[in-house]
Amino acid sequence: MDPNLVQFKKGVLELCVLALLSQADSYGYDIASRLADAIDMGEGTIYPLMRRMQKDGMVTTYLVESASGPPRKYYRLTASGRDSLNAQKAAWTDFTRSVAAVLEQHQEKTP
Repeated sequence: MDPNLVQFKKGVLELCVLALLSQADSYGYDIASRLADAIDMGEGTIYPLMRRMQKDGMVTTYLVESASGPPRKYYRLTASGRDSLNAQKAAWTDFTRSVAAVLEQHQEKTP
């Protein structure tokens, strides 16, 4: 995999997790699966991020009984997490517009 792509994915992982949790509470494996499908991120990167986000107060957790095994730990976005999502989303939008503008300028100058 292109090293640049790996860095891009790492840079937006928290934003993607916050966006998923803004839609509905979810458990770690579901979050990892959805991100694997959407941006090809591995499961191993999700759990350390989820622990940090919980420590930082962006998410809370609760347990839900499972018919197929032990209870699942669900993650819920907090008000702080929602604020972070909104700030990161705005920053991402501004950043990607700026990058697109630079790339378009480069394309216009390339013969």
